[in-house]
Formats: sequence, structure tokens, C-alpha cells
Amino acid sequence: MSRPPLPPFTSETAAQKVRMAENAWNSRDPDIVTKAYTDDSLWRNRSEFLQGHDQIHAFLTRKWQREQGYRLIKEVWTCAGDRIAVRFAYEWSDEAGLWYRSYGNENWEFAADGRMARRIASINDLSISADDRLFHWPQGPRPEDHPGLTGLGL
Repeated sequence: MSRPPLPPFTSETAAQKVRMAENAWNSRDPDIVTKAYTDDSLWRNRSEFLQGHDQIHAFLTRKWQREQGYRLIKEVWTCAGDRIAVRFAYEWSDEAGLWYRSYGNENWEFAADGRMARRIASINDLSISADDRLFHWPQGPRPEDHPGLTGLGL
């Protein structure tokens, strides 16, 4: 299965890849997101280490059950060859209705077929009030005219 754009990445193709990943994650559908990773993909997400589709799917299922109202923005930091570095922020609420903005960085490494073989994510959570939220689009992909992280001053 090929998932263009394929490495080696240019600034333009890296931006396309990042926006495709953002849109997939904003679907909050583990079936959609898991397909973007190699069968044996390695992850570090915060302090959790995962390998392969089964573990990734289970992780995403748990994540989106816990993180309600999830909305994500990703932005390319840099790219070279088969690697892309990304910064991101996402907003979500917990079961008590408390809101958070999670900030992080990801390092991605891709297989030749364009699927991600390695994802290393470092993430910090900041408690925010509902009035401090910046991501208000309807559930699903971020609208094309909605500002990104830089435009929001994040």
C-alpha cells in the first residue's frame, strides 16, 4: 500500500503529509489513522512505547475515549529525506468537562511506501478555561481558512 507523498520530502510535500496526518487524527477514527503506519511501526507517545497496528489501534481507541472534543493542529518544523519533525497543539476536555491544551513535538520516520515507520512524541498538557479555547471548528478536519499554530501565536 502506497501513501503519497513519498520520501524524500520537500518542504511542500512535508506540509502535505503533515496536513493529511492532522486531518486523519481529527477524524478520531483509529481505523483511519492506523493505516498510515507500517505494520511494525514503533511509537513512543509520552511514556508509552508501542509497536504495530494492534497496539497503535488500542492506544488511539483509549485516547479518544478519554479526550473529548479533540481538535488538533500540526505544523512542519523541518524535514530531510525520509524524516519530518512536527510541532503540534490539541485541545480536549476530560470526563469532568475540564479543558486542556496539549503541546508537543513529534519526530517521524517514513518507509519508502509513505507509511510512518517510527513516531516519537513528547507532549505536555496545560489546563485551560473553556474561554481560553482557540480551536472551535466542528468535529473533523480543520477548515482551510482556520489559522495554524503560527497564526494563532502558539
